[in-house]
Amino acid sequence: MTQLAGRSFIPIGLVARLPLAMLTVGALTLVTSATSSYALGGAAAGAVGIGSAIGAPIVGSMADRWGQRPVLLLAAGLNTLAVLALIVGVAFLAGVDGPAGTVPILAAAFASGASCPQVGPLARVRWMVLTADRGAQSPGPGGTNRDLDTALSYESTADELTFVLGPALVGILASLLAPWLPLALAAVLTLAFVPAFALHPTVRQVPRRGPAQKSTRGGTSTRREASGERSRLMAALVLPVTGMALMGAFFGGTQASLASFAAGFAGSELAGLLYSVMGLSSALTALSVAYWPSTFALRFRWPACAAAMAALSLPLLVAADAGSMVLVLLALGLPVGPVMVTIFAIGGRLAPLGRLGTVMTALASGLVAGSAAGAATAGFLAQHQGNSAAFLVPIVAALALAVTGTLCALLLQKYRPGKD
Repeated sequence: MTQLAGRSFIPIGLVARLPLAMLTVGALTLVTSATSSYALGGAAAGAVGIGSAIGAPIVGSMADRWGQRPVLLLAAGLNTLAVLALIVGVAFLAGVDGPAGTVPILAAAFASGASCPQVGPLARVRWMVLTADRGAQSPGPGGTNRDLDTALSYESTADELTFVLGPALVGILASLLAPWLPLALAAVLTLAFVPAFALHPTVRQVPRRGPAQKSTRGGTSTRREASGERSRLMAALVLPVTGMALMGAFFGGTQASLASFAAGFAGSELAGLLYSVMGLSSALTALSVAYWPSTFALRFRWPACAAAMAALSLPLLVAADAGSMVLVLLALGLPVGPVMVTIFAIGGRLAPLGRLGTVMTALASGLVAGSAAGAATAGFLAQHQGNSAAFLVPIVAALALAVTGTLCALLLQKYRPGKD
């Protein structure tokens, strides 16, 4: 991988995506600490998530049109200002009652999420471009590319790592020093490492789509090509983004359900440790995808691994204590990482030329939105029906993910390069 991208690409990309993992929990911690309101803290965290879900595809589309470098540099500056505005807004408005105090805080939180530079999805775009001509790619998108599998496996593991380290770093800094410090550190990291990622030589390999060109000749052919590109973009978006939204619902539902489960015998803070167990096995199997046989094609991986997720999530209903839950989560994490790697790979294979950034960021957006919906649904069920009802959310999400994977397998079987 270092031969393709250079030695500095991986560490720069890893640190540059860490602020995104710190923003949601950082906003929750800062606002709750300053206002003593869990409701406002939760609303601020939700505003960050909604902003990220909306802003991510916009950032990706802009990167496709104008190139990653200027868009990332702009996003880094805007995001730094938005995070600093959130810190300052909380400092001056925490004691102000009513909309005059809450609206500016929530607006700053939304802007912080919407302006996130989206380093992870755009790094995947670079890997897809760098591995496109390595000679390992199969003729059709149902095949595999071992170099790309390795890169996407690393990216999924890096995401898992940052979304474990980010909240942990927020907790340590906020509890030992000051609640505003994690967000200030996130702003510093964004301002230092996102430009380094934007200026890395790999950015030159990513083609720009550019503005649509008008032609006075061949108008019918041009319209047909544009219509074909739109159809292919929709195919690249609908099923993989639906799959990522279901993955998010699985994650969010599992987190909220575990919080309720842990509160019954220990404390809700144990939920984070339990959830990290699933993340550990998920990260390990995500790395293993690069070594899977090429005969196990992409169109088979998604439905097979999602079906395994559904089957392995059923024991969530019968785990009675922390020990048994750890074993269940260890097993459940095994198919999770490969599903994420596969969906990103399929999205990249189906994406029209020059639309990789749009597709990758849309996938990330689906994950965020699905996680919020899953957590809200499971939290409601846990409050009113108990743990068993809440655990139905990740189970149903995994089943739906398997169905969506089967539909996508049929699409991949019919698809051929050069046809829309």
